[in-house]
Amino acid sequence: MASSFLCLGLLFISLSTADGFMNYVVGRCDFNSTDPKDIQFINSYYYNMMEVVRFDSNVGEYVGYTEFGVKNAEAWNKDQGRLATMRAQKETVCVPNIGVWNSNILSKSAPPTVKLHSTKPLSSHHPAMLVCSVYDFYPSKIRVSWHRNGEEVTSDVTSTEEMADGDWYYQTHSHLEYTPKSGEKISCKVEHASLEKPLITDWDPSMPESERNKLAIGASGLILGLILSLAGFIYYKRKARGRILVPTN
Repeated sequence: MASSFLCLGLLFISLSTADGFMNYVVGRCDFNSTDPKDIQFINSYYYNMMEVVRFDSNVGEYVGYTEFGVKNAEAWNKDQGRLATMRAQKETVCVPNIGVWNSNILSKSAPPTVKLHSTKPLSSHHPAMLVCSVYDFYPSKIRVSWHRNGEEVTSDVTSTEEMADGDWYYQTHSHLEYTPKSGEKISCKVEHASLEKPLITDWDPSMPESERNKLAIGASGLILGLILSLAGFIYYKRKARGRILVPTN
């Protein structure tokens, strides 16, 4: 999968005062490695959010995409000085910046965190569903798989795409529909560039999630009952201190 480096030095926006439409130019470097043969410089010209003409280092000249763009491309391609300048951008702009990009950003990684929980499927012939949620990893490429007793499970598995959080980190979720069986071991296995070895999380079926919820609710009720009882006892003692005892014959 190709990476893309936006050459900020070539990015500018200008507004037309005549009709209010926006004109802007975006320069970028697409690359698969730091080898010059894997690098492509593209300079795109936009009018009213539509690309009208482009210079592509792989083509070596301008190409128009609209009637206006074609006319500009024909004129610019006749300007040998302009073409020479654009053809040099790959070596002068892309190559040195991609080296910095690779060494300072693309080489970094962040290990994922995994949370495993169960839920009930809305409609399925299976009575249960396990969800393996993987958070806060970088880069985005990751592999999440399910294993039953050491063997990979490929059926009844659905997974989301790697979703960007907007802060360089990603998350993904994998679902396994299954029928619980006594003595079996189900695991979620995560493989990522940041990990020296796969991260394996085992599902503990000793207490179903519904039972854990009931236990939590019961414990909360017990604590609340004790608090109310203690408050009642304190109130009774304070009232008892304020009473005047009158002896009777």
